Amino acid sequence: MESVLQVQGRIKRRGPVTHLHHFKVDIFYAMIDTQLQELNDRFSEVSSNLLECMACLNPCNSFSTFDKNKLCEFAGYYPSDFDGNDFVMLEYQLDTYIADVQLDPDFLNLQGIADLAKRMVEKKKHIVYPLVYLLVKLALTLPVATASVERAFSAMKYIKTDLRNRIGDEWLNDCLVPYIENDVFDSIDNEAIMIEFQKVKPRRMIL
Repeated sequence: MESVLQVQGRIKRRGPVTHLHHFKVDIFYAMIDTQLQELNDRFSEVSSNLLECMACLNPCNSFSTFDKNKLCEFAGYYPSDFDGNDFVMLEYQLDTYIADVQLDPDFLNLQGIADLAKRMVEKKKHIVYPLVYLLVKLALTLPVATASVERAFSAMKYIKTDLRNRIGDEWLNDCLVPYIENDVFDSIDNEAIMIEFQKVKPRRMIL
């Protein structure tokens, strides 16, 4: 890897280039820059900040990423769940919580936020630190909620086309649910669906 790379063409360089430098700078670093750019395009500033705040709950390495200010900022994204008094109490609970769990051997070797939530319930810590546990629950549900919303909007462009742009909300919802949750509906027997429709009474009405 320390041997000099034979560069063909008229590329001007200040000095000889080794194979290690070529693979590290020209290939590896270039690929990292590309991946970072794709991540920046994928996640907005708010989304990136949310992920950073959520990471502060990670119990790995004795809660090494814990940051009280970031977690208070995380709570600020949910004003309906935290009012003014809750923020004061949250700061106090966070101080006590981190001192407690870092000294508790039962909270060692946890692999993620999901394990943290389970252990808090097992040790009744969710009762002692209800606001901290609320942050943990929000951190666990946020990725699922975000993915569900993205799936719904992605499916909407197939359901609500130009030919069906005046479809009502109720009808749109009825069409979207089978499309989005197709794995659930695939498990339902078609014969059972037809029998259910046959049981439905006519719903004719006078216009």
